[in-house]
Amino acid sequence: MKICIVSDSHDRSDPLVAAITEAQAAGAQAVIHCGDLIGVNTLRTSLKLGIPIHAVHGNNIGDIPALYRMMAKTNGLLTYHGQEAMLELGERKLFVTHMPHHGQAFACTGDYDLVCHGHSHTAHVGLQSNVKGGQTWLVNPGSVAGIDAPGVNAVPTWILGDLDAMTFEIRTLQPPNGRDS
Repeated sequence: MKICIVSDSHDRSDPLVAAITEAQAAGAQAVIHCGDLIGVNTLRTSLKLGIPIHAVHGNNIGDIPALYRMMAKTNGLLTYHGQEAMLELGERKLFVTHMPHHGQAFACTGDYDLVCHGHSHTAHVGLQSNVKGGQTWLVNPGSVAGIDAPGVNAVPTWILGDLDAMTFEIRTLQPPNGRDS
């Protein structure tokens, strides 16, 4: 099963839609949003793409009651989990949070195959040693909106994950018409 992992969209719908569209074209069957989504309008166009979206809070949580009201109207297409999510997708156990230190702590437990987090706006894919003597994938998709992304030519980033192969590829988006996203 392939998944689209995004974070830190900060009320910017267009790059979120672009990442999800690219992920769907690559075979993704679900979206994981690691927080700082902000408002419901950010999701309206993404939900029209018909792919399930799992989202958690960030430190910029926005209008939580509106997100829960939207979720109730999507017939299961949007699941807003609150501060963190424990998911089973593609026969893998996933933990999703916004804060990097929470992500690293949960990866250290060895209870999950994949831990996803956001917040730093810096994309990263790596393995974290865990207390069970193994390693857990720990990924941060960066900012799908490209906000405060590192580098002179900062671009929005997201991750295409393959849960069967346990591979995770950082992807970039180019701003439309040379503008900021």
